[in-house]
Amino acid sequence: MWRKQLVAPSWPWPCCQPQDRLRCLRWMPGCTRTTWSGCWRLLPRLLEMCTPSWTEWSGSIVLSYVAGIAWFLALVFPPLTQRTYMSENAMGSTMVEEQFAGGDRARAFARDFAAHRKKSGALPVAWLERTMRSVGLEVYTQSFSRKLPFPDETHERYMVSGTNVYGILRAPRAASTESLVLTVPCGSDSTNSQAVGLLLALAAHFRGQIYWAKDIIFLVTEHDLLGTEAWLEAYHDVNVTGMQSSPLQGRAGAIQAAVALELSSDVVTSLDVAVEGLNGQLPNLDLLNLFQTFCQKGGLLCTLQGKLQPQDWTSLDGPLQGLQTLLLMVLRQASGRPHGSHGLFLRYRVEALTLRGINSFRQYKYDLVAVGKALEGMFRKLNHLLERLHQSFFLYLLPALSRFVSIGLYMPAAGFLLLVLGLKALELWMQLHEAEVGLEEPGGAPGPSVPLPPSQGVGLASLVAPLLISQAMGLALYVLPVLGQHVATQHFPVAEAEAVVLTLLAIYAAGLALPHNTHRVVSTQAPDRGWMALKLVALIYLALQLGCIALTNFSLGFLLATTMVPAAALAKPHGPRTLYAALLVLTSPAATLLGSLFLWRELQEAPLSLAEGWQLFLAALAQGVLEHHTYGALLFPLLSLGLYPCWLLFWNVLFWK
Repeated sequence: MWRKQLVAPSWPWPCCQPQDRLRCLRWMPGCTRTTWSGCWRLLPRLLEMCTPSWTEWSGSIVLSYVAGIAWFLALVFPPLTQRTYMSENAMGSTMVEEQFAGGDRARAFARDFAAHRKKSGALPVAWLERTMRSVGLEVYTQSFSRKLPFPDETHERYMVSGTNVYGILRAPRAASTESLVLTVPCGSDSTNSQAVGLLLALAAHFRGQIYWAKDIIFLVTEHDLLGTEAWLEAYHDVNVTGMQSSPLQGRAGAIQAAVALELSSDVVTSLDVAVEGLNGQLPNLDLLNLFQTFCQKGGLLCTLQGKLQPQDWTSLDGPLQGLQTLLLMVLRQASGRPHGSHGLFLRYRVEALTLRGINSFRQYKYDLVAVGKALEGMFRKLNHLLERLHQSFFLYLLPALSRFVSIGLYMPAAGFLLLVLGLKALELWMQLHEAEVGLEEPGGAPGPSVPLPPSQGVGLASLVAPLLISQAMGLALYVLPVLGQHVATQHFPVAEAEAVVLTLLAIYAAGLALPHNTHRVVSTQAPDRGWMALKLVALIYLALQLGCIALTNFSLGFLLATTMVPAAALAKPHGPRTLYAALLVLTSPAATLLGSLFLWRELQEAPLSLAEGWQLFLAALAQGVLEHHTYGALLFPLLSLGLYPCWLLFWNVLFWK
């Protein structure tokens, strides 16, 4: 019956021959192709028949954005957040007896270290070597130097040189094929003497035990993260940051896990754990679970983001407190900064944490013995590992230490936001197709298509100019601030760091003049179709960037999507242009960074004034550029080479003439 209908004489589309109708994919007006390979316009025609109205498009876009925000806020409620659990069988039990009792010895080491450091004005390398040898370690040193791209005014350094000291406790029961690391970073402005004392006391205690199956490295680094990066590069025999350092004379096995320790006094009220590493990397969740387990066993108060854990998740107070902790983690992870020495270990596939002793809760007090027992228990359980930590999650969010959100549950939030860009791009594509069909078939008369004059079409060539100019602005934003700092200091009374920041702001603001440049080289004979085609390309470009970022650093991708997606969807040269321009400026990458700083300090219950926020913003710009050139942080190149040029495309669309 169906075949008879196809060959009936009343066939309404005479463009298709009867013998080819069964093979034709497009039985529609204007079809001149009857083969599968020739029907390249099938999808637009099919979509044209079921294109929703403008109201339906707007409703779907708004609903998708609201769904993304609501999904993220719902992550702190028990249906989506889950209790943490240990996945690694070798660490599933805490049945080890911690025997550390060297609190007095740790305090004595700390006093001696502080005295020698004050006397020498730098890291007391000779005293550390002598003390480590006295407790039975193989002791080695490593010298390093690094010239920063411009002076670091936060830490007051430019030409950096220092020495790392490390001692190796060889495993008596195995060959040196695997190792663990306990590290203490020592900066010029940090008071970490108590952590060095506890490290030496633990080394002396571990030296008397016979159950170690892995080497243990006790590492004291100078100049904080710079010393840690120099040691890691030398240990793995790579050079990714241009660090100049001496080769290591002593090595242990492949590093399985590392713990960085920071203590400012011999009595702490809690141990705060930092998990965010370089470029948003996170350690295996089992390592965090191990820390929490031994804190609970020893009655030691542990915190995350400096916040206590919610006790009652059934009422609204628990999820609200968890939301505050979750937002703090999102902001810190989105920054891409290594929030502790552990953040550099993660680059080398070494699971690591940073433990900080804080004194914010006066009703709790713990001495060095309690902290030492927790560290001893962690190292004894890590000593049981037969392989690297891999069974638990590497991608997660933490509303509390006892709760986590896995990647399968938080990615839909970013997916809904990116769906807004997809729907808007599809709407623009349909509008462009309808305009093309209207030009091809004036009056709706069937027949072969009439080719358009060159002046009526918008080809890809017309979009090359705005794309190239936008990318050129992004390249200038990435390259010129550091290269032109010396020129700026010669002509203006500013320091090198100030010159870098001011050049960044000048180039960023100069991009606002971009529409006046691109319109000189873009044809204006089809203006409406021109801006729609450019916005279509910009939407796809933005969606691809945010999607790739969200896969590797969800916090950064979600934060940028939350701010940039609404302005990107609304940008057009018609309507309230002033309102759209204000929205674009307020959701630009720089404004997002500024707003994140205010939100971060507000969540930390230390709000900023406008002047303080602006100074912190300028310092954050300098640190972002410096950390990219020093450690390889990717936030600065992502914003300058990717998102800023894409934002300029929407700015160009808004002021299209």
